[in-house]
Amino acid sequence: MSTLQDLISQREALDAAIKAQQAAAHADAVAACRKFCEEHGLTQADVFPTKARMPAPASKIAVKYRDDKGNTWTGRGVKPRWLTNALANGATQEQFRV
Repeated sequence: MSTLQDLISQREALDAAIKAQQAAAHADAVAACRKFCEEHGLTQADVFPTKARMPAPASKIAVKYRDDKGNTWTGRGVKPRWLTNALANGATQEQFRV
């Protein structure tokens, strides 16, 4: 039967062996990739393009309401405060339609 210290030593030896194997596998993979790129004339830009595809910009929503101070609203979402105040003071929403 092994003692606790023996088991800890074995674990440390295994951890070191695992790290060494991982490092060797990593180095082999990098070397294989470099060789492949050289054989096929690939550059870093070919393999790792820097410009990722960006989604198309969202289209602008047309303004439907505007007041004489330049405040605008598309008609979507919560009514803005400037329009709510104007409606409370007797104006109609149609007065602000663009």
